[in-house]
Amino acid sequence: MTEKTKYDVCLVGLGYVGLTLATALADAGFNVLGVEKRQEIVELTNAGKPHFSEMGLDQMLLDVTQSGRLVARVDFPKDSYSDIYILSVGTPLGPDGKARLDFMEAAARSVAENMQDDALVILRSTVKIGTARQVVKPILDASQKAYQIAMCPERTLEGRAMQELRILPQIIGADDVATRERAEQFFYKLTNSTVKVSSLEAAEVVKLVDNTFRDIQFGFANEVARICDAVGVNAMEVIQGGKLGYARTDVALPGLVGGPCLEKDPHILSQSCVDYGLDLDMTHAARRVNERQPYETVEFIVAEYTRRNPRRDPVIAVLGIAFKGIPATDDLRGAMSLRVLEALDQQLPGAKVRLYDPVCTERDLLGVRPNDEVVSTLESAVIDADIAIIANNHPELAELRPKQMVRLMADRGFIYDYWNSFSDLRSHELGGTYFAVGNSRKIKQG
Repeated sequence: MTEKTKYDVCLVGLGYVGLTLATALADAGFNVLGVEKRQEIVELTNAGKPHFSEMGLDQMLLDVTQSGRLVARVDFPKDSYSDIYILSVGTPLGPDGKARLDFMEAAARSVAENMQDDALVILRSTVKIGTARQVVKPILDASQKAYQIAMCPERTLEGRAMQELRILPQIIGADDVATRERAEQFFYKLTNSTVKVSSLEAAEVVKLVDNTFRDIQFGFANEVARICDAVGVNAMEVIQGGKLGYARTDVALPGLVGGPCLEKDPHILSQSCVDYGLDLDMTHAARRVNERQPYETVEFIVAEYTRRNPRRDPVIAVLGIAFKGIPATDDLRGAMSLRVLEALDQQLPGAKVRLYDPVCTERDLLGVRPNDEVVSTLESAVIDADIAIIANNHPELAELRPKQMVRLMADRGFIYDYWNSFSDLRSHELGGTYFAVGNSRKIKQG
């Protein structure tokens, strides 16, 4: 009888969450198997090449794949098993706005089939409250094998994941002490700090609350920006002035709020609470503010363009398409820049749009905007443009000061900045061609 191959850890799903964790675990000395249905990602992983941009991942992944400590497969190899299984599949929102569970269900079924008695199964994905107990557990129970289950949500910041996997406190939720201690001992090989909570649901709630709290903070900042635009004052002056030497006020700065977590996790939390008879007023309100901001601000942009130059077909340069620029990423999931572009399509349908991002590849950008022009430099994006829109906060996008940028643009061109990148400059240095979220009063006064 052939002896089965044993892996220390198996991760099901090699997206952003799975691949970074698999690489970090292999770097820590574990023998890791990654199971991923997308063949192209399996091939890239085994070649030591990440399928997304993440600081520090490239060399570490190459090292662990070349050493054989991390291997990827599209399915569990026959006659293989693991002591620990980590479910790290995606849980995107479906067309109905609800979190999809089909990936998680499929992953749980594959684990149930592959695992042996006494396996530890860990949920890593962000899930609706009750998913571990009501969705995953029944599938594992049907195997009639003994196992332990824990919820240990991922909480790293894109662009800093390889560092934060080693330093962030790891949340460990399970129903019994033995499971919590086993999961804790496992994660101690990666980080020195853990936080144990008393149930699967408590850990699920921790992750959703963390991200929803940030969304609410940013939603209030964007509400402040709306107030300041209406009143005719500068939001950056108001926010920074209010917090200076006054510890009780720490309002966040306004800007586009999206990405793979903040765009969906508040919705998942809200949907979870419907099952408990709760309607989360603040959560809904913050998400509503953040989701409508691109459309409201494009109304300002179109009004200013019409006031300056009523040509029907402007050239628009949109700078920074990934959902954020600090830390740098090429992640377009949930990017509010795409909502800005959608609003521009609706309100200026004849516009010629140029896209520039310091990290995203031409293939990435054409994959979501096939009819736009993708350029390779900031200067080539803004040359002769009527409108330049700064849509994320990558430092490179602030290398050209507004006056320098406008000199390259078409006559009567102007800049709209979602990130207040030049808040350090005085008004006379910005001139009358620079506007930003919470500092668009000149549009109304024009």
